[in-house]
Amino acid sequence: MIRMFVNSNLPVRPGRDPKPRRTRQTTLALFIALLFIGKAIFVQSQALQKITVNYAARTGPTWPLYIAKNGGYYEKYGLDVRLVYGVHPAGIAMIVNGEAAMANYGLEQSMQAGSKDGSLVVYSSPFKKGLLVMMANDRIGSVSDLKGKRIGVRQIGDLPYTSAVRLLAKARLTARDVQWLSVGTGGDTLAAAIVSGRVDAAPLSAPAYFKLEAQGFRTLARLSDFADIYSPTVFLFKKSTVEANPQLPELLIKAHAEAIKRFYEDKAFAVKTYLTYNKEDPAEVDKVYELYKEANAYEQVPYILAPAVRYMIDHPVDDSTSAQMRKFDFRTVIDNSIIDRLVKTHFFEGLFGPAIKLEQQQKAKIAFR
Repeated sequence: MIRMFVNSNLPVRPGRDPKPRRTRQTTLALFIALLFIGKAIFVQSQALQKITVNYAARTGPTWPLYIAKNGGYYEKYGLDVRLVYGVHPAGIAMIVNGEAAMANYGLEQSMQAGSKDGSLVVYSSPFKKGLLVMMANDRIGSVSDLKGKRIGVRQIGDLPYTSAVRLLAKARLTARDVQWLSVGTGGDTLAAAIVSGRVDAAPLSAPAYFKLEAQGFRTLARLSDFADIYSPTVFLFKKSTVEANPQLPELLIKAHAEAIKRFYEDKAFAVKTYLTYNKEDPAEVDKVYELYKEANAYEQVPYILAPAVRYMIDHPVDDSTSAQMRKFDFRTVIDNSIIDRLVKTHFFEGLFGPAIKLEQQQKAKIAFR
């Protein structure tokens, strides 16, 4: 309800009632104000840039994307983002074909694709490592016992697959020492394959492996236990997309940085948002949240690190691309310049506070150049 008041102490000319005039003036002013507000809202909604972003995992690596979408951080930076799920190599295909502007992808998969013709570019690495475990039936005593056994995966060559190969390597096994079976695109499908006996083991992410642990299935190895295994995700673009829209990578990096801040500061919102995209047990998602927060899994200053790039080159999973990656100059497809600029302009300090300075300095020293 709008109430209008007239100062009774003002002089009134005989025979005139000032109220109707003042009412008309106030109504006109209110109408003009609402007109400008409506126009501003219309212009803002029209100005949002519509883009598609691919994600290759429904779990931890994508959590900040969910928050950026539901928390309004994409919109804050002028973006109307459509999130589309698709396991490897769907994301690469979407980038190359122009169906997606960006893919939230594994570093190794991005390096392999980028080294083919140099048409791709990577700008940020916001996620360190997933809560992935090698889960097996109770007849398997250790990772070394997997030799000759059947291991289920979503897709040969994707991030969980390469992480599984790295866990095998810790037991001096190679990818050729086991049988690989593609059994589905989700953790529940992989878990079901272990329970049914279709496979002997599988790399599972949280919370998919929680139920199997409760049922007595064996955890052979945890990726998080090996600091020397790198398994980060990156933001992958096609160079021609960036050339046509130079500000886009920075806008997405800023939106995700704000989402990561919200993740660490607002557990209730983070869990609620995750459940919007994944129909899981809320208690299990609560546990996943605590594990990711404890591991500090999301990078506040998302430099692409030189040790991670070197690791991918020195520990190839795919022998067919090993020689190609060793001779390729990855400085042509891996670019930390946007993160450098955001550090220089104090974006991360403004977002996370002055305590972030030390992390900025440490990460800048080991950033890939």
